[in-house]
Amino acid sequence: MSIPESDFLPDEGGAERPSKSALKREAHELQKLGQELIELPDTRLAAIPMEEGLLIALKALKKTKSHEGRRRQLQYVGKLMRSADVEPLREAVAAFKLGHALDAVKLHRAERWREELGTDGDAVTRWMQAHPDSDVQRLRSLIRAAQKDAAAAPEQRHGRAWRELFQFIKAELRDDE
Repeated sequence: MSIPESDFLPDEGGAERPSKSALKREAHELQKLGQELIELPDTRLAAIPMEEGLLIALKALKKTKSHEGRRRQLQYVGKLMRSADVEPLREAVAAFKLGHALDAVKLHRAERWREELGTDGDAVTRWMQAHPDSDVQRLRSLIRAAQKDAAAAPEQRHGRAWRELFQFIKAELRDDE
């Protein structure tokens, strides 16, 4: 993390030092990064290259329950991070967040396909053009069962066919990646 030149103040010796506000902003940003790091799964956290002391402090922060204890431990993590290389830590957090966003997009895509296949008769043709390796017979069978399930009275619906159709679509989309 670099401090902008406008935040540097001259001291008594003529050398420039960062202002107190700039140092506080940097400390808060490092604490925020520490908070984001503890939201990562333990396996991802252990895979990030960092000093052993910082890893131990992050694990302790994850386990701390009391508000004041968490606040103090987070300050300690921020202090340790001042001497650490924070770029790999930021990249790991960004990659984790991006992974979750991509998973959500994939699920939404599968949901759109399921809705199309269940309501539009031409959707099977579009599906087969986009996914030629799919088992068309199984797909048509799942669609018929889902449509039959949707046509049943609300108290007789189980939704199993819709779930099976969704799982089939999700698996096919995963195979095409």
